Amino acid sequence: QVQVVESGGGLVQAGGSLRLSCTGSGVIFDEYSVAWFRQAPGKEREGVSCISWDDDSTYYADSVKGRFTMSRDNARNTLYLQMNNLKPEDTATYYCAAEFPGYSMGDECLASMFNRYWGQGTQVTVSS
Repeated sequence: QVQVVESGGGLVQAGGSLRLSCTGSGVIFDEYSVAWFRQAPGKEREGVSCISWDDDSTYYADSVKGRFTMSRDNARNTLYLQMNNLKPEDTATYYCAAEFPGYSMGDECLASMFNRYWGQGTQVTVSS
């Protein structure tokens, strides 16, 4: 059975930091495009960061470049999202996902919502 589980969310003041984690079972993240998405109330889900299956490059949404860092620990089959200098507009439910290889190329892993295993989400709230 495939399970993808996020953790590490919480409440933080603007300018603070959080590190999110995502652990997979029944799916090997190194074989997939993997990504962090987020969804704020009343808004569509958007890609935050991803690592492409084809070139292992890491891509970021413009809104988080320079502040967020995504990484993958293959030994632990775990994804991380280090979030620094958080802003109120970062408030959202954050999801990790693994997309079957071959369905998106390069930074397309930031946009595709299909052919993915999804976690249940973890809430990040940034106060001002």
